[in-house]
Parts: sequence; C-alpha cells; structure tokens
Amino acid sequence: MTTIIPEGYTPELSLYDTQRAIERIKLVFQAKLCAALHLVRATAPLVVDPATGMNDNLNGIERPVNFDVPAVGFDAEVVQSLAKWKRYALKRYDLHVGKGIVCDMNAIRRDEELDNLHSIYVDQWDWEKVIEDKERCPEYLRDVVRRIVTAICGTLDELKWYYPQLGTELDRNVTFVTAQELEDLYPTLDPKEREQRFVSVHRTTFIQGIGGALKSGKPHDGRSPDYDDWSLNGDLLFWHEPLSCALEASSMGIRVSPESLDRQLTIAGCDDRRELPFHKMLLAGELPATIGGGIGQSRLCMLLLGCAHVGEVQASVWDAETMAACEAAGVHLL
Repeated sequence: MTTIIPEGYTPELSLYDTQRAIERIKLVFQAKLCAALHLVRATAPLVVDPATGMNDNLNGIERPVNFDVPAVGFDAEVVQSLAKWKRYALKRYDLHVGKGIVCDMNAIRRDEELDNLHSIYVDQWDWEKVIEDKERCPEYLRDVVRRIVTAICGTLDELKWYYPQLGTELDRNVTFVTAQELEDLYPTLDPKEREQRFVSVHRTTFIQGIGGALKSGKPHDGRSPDYDDWSLNGDLLFWHEPLSCALEASSMGIRVSPESLDRQLTIAGCDDRRELPFHKMLLAGELPATIGGGIGQSRLCMLLLGCAHVGEVQASVWDAETMAACEAAGVHLL
C-alpha cells in the first residue's frame, strides 16, 4: 500500500466545491458521451448469477465478492465489470447498429492494491454499442477513442468556466501506439514503466493490443479472453500533473467475434468456459457485434480536478497508513 502526497500539494477546490464539481462532471460528461457515441442510459445490475458466465473475470486472479441469496437458492456475485452483461443486454433490448447503452457500474474489487489511483470501490460509466462487422477494425476503434477524448476535454472546458482556478490542462490530440511498439521502444522497462516514459511525452495516449503475448512472450497487461478482441482493444491514458504519472482513464475495445473468442479461450487455458450460457451464445454467433468499455468516474474526477488521491473524489475504506499520510498533508478523504 503506497500513498504519495506531492510536496506542497494543495487541493484547488474546497471540500464543498469539490462535491459540487463532481456532480457537474458526472452530469456533463455523461451527456457528452451519449451524444458522441449515440448512447442511452440503461439500468445495470449490481449482482449476477455466476452460473451464467456473465461476470467479468478481469485478469483471472481477482476474487469476486459473493454471498448467498436464500430467496433464489444460489450464491450471487457482485459484478466486477459489465463487459459481458452489456453485450447480452443489447441483444435483449434489440438495439440497432449505431446505437448503444451507458450504465452506472459500481463494483467491489476486494483484492485491489491500494494507492493514490486504486480503491476497492470501482465506479465507472460502462458503455456498449452495436456495430457492423466491417467496423471491426483499428480505424473505427481510433475514431471512437477520439470521440471520447473530445467529450472529456469538453467537460473540462465547462468545468473551468465554473471553477477558473483549476489548472488542469489536457492534450486533445491522441497518440496511438501498440503494446508491441512500446516494448520495442523500451525493451528493458516493465509495462508500467513504458507507459510512464511514453505518456510523459505524449500526454494523451491510447495503447492498443492488450492481452495477447508480445515478442517477449509476456502480455502488456492481462485481459479476460472472452470480451475484448486482444488485437482491437486498448487503454486510454492521460498525463496527470499533480502525481507526475500516467493515469488510465478508460479500458475499451471491439468485442470478440466467435472466431477470436474460440482462439483466445484456448490461448488463455479457459476452454471450460465454452459450456457457460453466455459463451455458448457468443460461439454460436447469437450476440451482436459490439464495441464497448469502461470510463472511471472517480478517475475522471480526479484527473479533471487535479487531485492527488482518488479518495478525494470517492468514499471508500483505507488502511491506517493511507489515512495518516493524507491527514498529515491536509488531504480530505471523503
């Protein structure tokens, strides 16, 4: 557990104004995102039946929070993300090509390492959109990324109209780089160090191709094999000045086709999932082609407000060391 409060750091807004600004960010950004990607808000589940295969396995090592539900006769799991549920929902709601949904996703990730950017509580805008098969390509992915960055920067513009004291500056021009290109550039660095080095220069970056093994034999980062196509996904990172670090604001991608799912399940050693209801539908081609992702709500608030700790914009639980470090530095944890 590592908490670093930069020397001389002072929040740019009062506690009251921070709460008002969080409210404004969440209202303004969701409206801009819906307009940019043609989305409508949908209600999402907090818990799912694990037997459906609908929960997100993330990197495959995180333990979902589960509990018994006597009224239904089985254990339920708190969602870890809505990646699979959203695609199923688009089929159920019969949304046509070019339309999609956005949900408020709230999750508990019990095994998360706590630091300035990470909490056990996750809140994000989870979105998903129906696309045509011909749009399963890097060019379409990049167009969507640019639209999201425009929505983020537009939200910052509006926020600074109300709070001109905010010093946050974002680069509207996205630099696209593949995970393999990063490894080729910095072969002696680990993936997080590569991100840090690259984003310090290219201050808005999308890293494409996460999940599959690189030339080194290792992936840039872990990805569940059953939602993103590993060649058509990526992470959106911004340079966060208060912490002098690369901050991941979004993970997203074009979703697996039956062919790429078949391939990735085998590579990941997850062939047992083929028997789950969700995966059977996917392999049979019964779900629409989609693109989707998650955009961290607390992460975005932290970025736009120039906060040094995610606890300044969300209420969670923290270890004693974190609370003591923040109190000593005059940082208010919500």
